[in-house]
Amino acid sequence: MEADQALDRERDAIVGALTPLVDGIVATFGPVCEAVLHDYRRPERSVVAVAGSVTGRTAGGAMSEIGMRVLARGDQAEDELNYRTRTADGTLVKSSTMVLRDSSGAVFGALCLNLDTDALSRAHTLLGALAGLGAEPAANVPVTTFGHDIDSVVDAIVDAHQLHAHHHWAGLDRAARLELFRSLDEHGVFAVRRAIEQVAVRLGISRASAYTYLSRSRARGRTDTDTDTDPAPKGARP
Repeated sequence: MEADQALDRERDAIVGALTPLVDGIVATFGPVCEAVLHDYRRPERSVVAVAGSVTGRTAGGAMSEIGMRVLARGDQAEDELNYRTRTADGTLVKSSTMVLRDSSGAVFGALCLNLDTDALSRAHTLLGALAGLGAEPAANVPVTTFGHDIDSVVDAIVDAHQLHAHHHWAGLDRAARLELFRSLDEHGVFAVRRAIEQVAVRLGISRASAYTYLSRSRARGRTDTDTDTDPAPKGARP
């Protein structure tokens, strides 16, 4: 117990030491930059400090699906540098997520930097036009949900996975349903408290069915010839 309390005090000290850097980073790089400090001990309100306004984050907000992915990987998580994504409004963003560790090596937070590359691209295009250079098309970049609350992030991930499959839950066969739960699990959705209940509501199935699909998706050595009866969707008759 004393050791755990000592680690918590250490983590608090690390977060406290990094908090002033958030404003300093954005003051240095200007309005196209956003810095966000996360404490993953509180997933539903992991944003401790934020400066800049690229993704619209605010202090007290929830982690994004990127944070969920880090949380799901636990102490095996590594820094993710210079990746690209899009916000819900279509803004192209270049980001880096640098995990925070305590002296035991445990991951407990992250410092994230986001650059509005659309603003930089517009400046580049203007300079290119003046120089007579053609603009290159932007690559296909996935959309990331940066929600203020964890529920909106979980809902967005579930909806994105259903759209990727080109079906709603009722249109998925058993294999596709298990794959959906496996993918959601890999993205860290179920590391969030009460997420299983929220996923069940979003899919229109019972909580018991959601737990069963999650358990089966995690099971080792299961095959498509499994003779267990699939759990029925919520409201369906046996």
